[in-house]
Amino acid sequence: MASIKTIEELFVHELSDIYSAEKQLTRALPRLSRAASAEELSGAFQSHAEETQGQVERIDQVVEALQIRLKRMKCAAMEGLVEEGRDVIDSIAEGPLRDAALIAGAQKVEHYEIAAYGTLLALAKQLGYDDAIPLLKETLEEEKATDKKLTQLALQGGKNEEAAQATAKA
Repeated sequence: MASIKTIEELFVHELSDIYSAEKQLTRALPRLSRAASAEELSGAFQSHAEETQGQVERIDQVVEALQIRLKRMKCAAMEGLVEEGRDVIDSIAEGPLRDAALIAGAQKVEHYEIAAYGTLLALAKQLGYDDAIPLLKETLEEEKATDKKLTQLALQGGKNEEAAQATAKA
């Protein structure tokens, strides 16, 4: 990590990091959608891919509004989470168990993003970046809603139950 000496530099660093994370996610979500056996889960990954593209555009709006330049960097955390998703696809046969594992991995991603956007929102408030606050808040709320949808798929949607029944028979 480059030397960060001010809260403004920290904001730019964190925004650059989540920008990289969102870009990586836009490339990973179609693969997750194809790997899901449940139509509902596949569709959720597809719609989140579209939503993620909108989040990237919102970051672009923040950059423009604040007249800042993002750093060229790769989000190591998202890189690891995407790799975990690849491992799930490679190591678990298609079916309910893989779907449950994909949901778990997707929730890790959402929790990372919730933390990142929560931090950015707090920094923006501290810095008086009034133009950025509503954009960051909108994305934070989308990430929370996606996490909630994933929980519903796992529990009420029965994906975890299906996985338990399928593996009990194995």
